[in-house]
Amino acid sequence: MGLLSPLASIALSLLLLGVLLYRRISLGVTLIATALLLGFLALNWYEIPSLVYATTNPSTMDGLLTLSITIATFGIMWLSQLYKETGEIVRLSNSVSGLIRNPKIVLSVLPALIGFLPVSGGALMSAPLVDVEGDKLRLKPGEKAFINHWFRHTVFPIYPLSQVLIITAALTRVPLLTILLLQIPIVATMVAVGFLLGFRKAKIQGLRAEVEAVNRVLKLKEFISAFSPIMVTIVVAIIMDVVNPEFSKFGLEVLIATFMGLAFMAVNSHLNIGALIKPLKSWGVYDVTLAAYGAFLLRNVMKAAGIAEIFQPLISSGHGLNVITLLTIIPMGLGFLMGTASGAIALSVSILAGALTFTSKTSALLYASAYLGYTLGPTHLCLTFTANYFKTSLKEIYRYMAPSFIATFATALIVYIIPLPI
Repeated sequence: MGLLSPLASIALSLLLLGVLLYRRISLGVTLIATALLLGFLALNWYEIPSLVYATTNPSTMDGLLTLSITIATFGIMWLSQLYKETGEIVRLSNSVSGLIRNPKIVLSVLPALIGFLPVSGGALMSAPLVDVEGDKLRLKPGEKAFINHWFRHTVFPIYPLSQVLIITAALTRVPLLTILLLQIPIVATMVAVGFLLGFRKAKIQGLRAEVEAVNRVLKLKEFISAFSPIMVTIVVAIIMDVVNPEFSKFGLEVLIATFMGLAFMAVNSHLNIGALIKPLKSWGVYDVTLAAYGAFLLRNVMKAAGIAEIFQPLISSGHGLNVITLLTIIPMGLGFLMGTASGAIALSVSILAGALTFTSKTSALLYASAYLGYTLGPTHLCLTFTANYFKTSLKEIYRYMAPSFIATFATALIVYIIPLPI
């Protein structure tokens, strides 16, 4: 027996988590600290070291999965930092600007492309580009801020290299590809409502005349070259998952694909050893890696402490509404308050794991709820940075985000409710 009851233990642990997030302590440190405190309060202290080891024990299926996902996360962050350090992300953005004539489409695509870099507050990287293009459409600061923030986050629900998506699939034991497919209507809605609301009052003065003088062939080659490491990674991961679904049970498809993408990046960009390892000096690479491990550790500690049993009475076979409520309110509330989708997913899955069986639909709804809550949350760095850059208020941005959120969440519920073959 631990020092406190499971309910009191989880309450104090969540309090610590909230304090650490409020103080801007890194997510990796926060999740691990929360897991260790919960273990100390709810379990016998001598059980904690064995749980820490068991989480990445390669001789077990769970341990190998955690190890694969953690190392893959490290590789993804390494690749992301390489894009930033080598300037490939700038080449990618410039090539799109040179290929597309319509400034509305440019404004929609550029933040999404920057979204391939899963870095905290990454919306600041696309903000200057959105600012310049937005002026051509006479957009107000609130409109530009909404477009920058909203479209940056449209790509993640269907991006196979998204750490949040990978962690969701791993924790729920649902193939990543099936969750991704269920997110397509949700992303389509995000794009549609973002386009309708963001550009509702935009005035196009004429198509971008300067594009006519651009050598489109060169711009297309530049785009293919800059995007190819990401594309190689995605294609390899999908092919491996389709050829042998067993790979996904151990997280091997993402692990192998990520390092193939890294190798391709090194060769394609002619990187020497110094340039290749330079991103490894960034704490961000290790913080997100720790966060991936912390998510699995927290799940295991919660499982050992019996936290899920608290929610078991809330679910019965005859009350589907209870299931929908738990799959939406808990992850959405955590995402909104924590300002981190991966943390919200880790806690939500840990809480609900023993209370319901995760399927492709339940996993997709849980993911969408956490992600939308995180996107809307005032603690979300991208949102606060964007508001500051465009010198506008959160209230002004929420004028556009609130209806966008409602339409997108409605789509997520429809996908969950209607019969689908997945």
